[in-house]
Amino acid sequence: MAAWTWRFEKADGTQVEPAVTPEEFTTQGDAESWIGENWKALQEGGADQVRLLEDDTEIYGPMSLHADEAAAAPSESAGDGDGA
Repeated sequence: MAAWTWRFEKADGTQVEPAVTPEEFTTQGDAESWIGENWKALQEGGADQVRLLEDDTEIYGPMSLHADEAAAAPSESAGDGDGA
């Protein structure tokens, strides 16, 4: 059975210890639910971004834990009118 885990990093990709100790998850959905519940404490504890791993394979990342950056990105590009 696959183990889903998170890797916690600073903005430069340096691995850091998380402020909230995660478990190994049995499904991607469980892992994503956990990060949704704990992202703010993780961010306040010094993690800037995370990567989701299935065993030793990176599934996606880095994903920012900074809500203002994530929320700002879509709206910045949506109305600039240059088509890029």
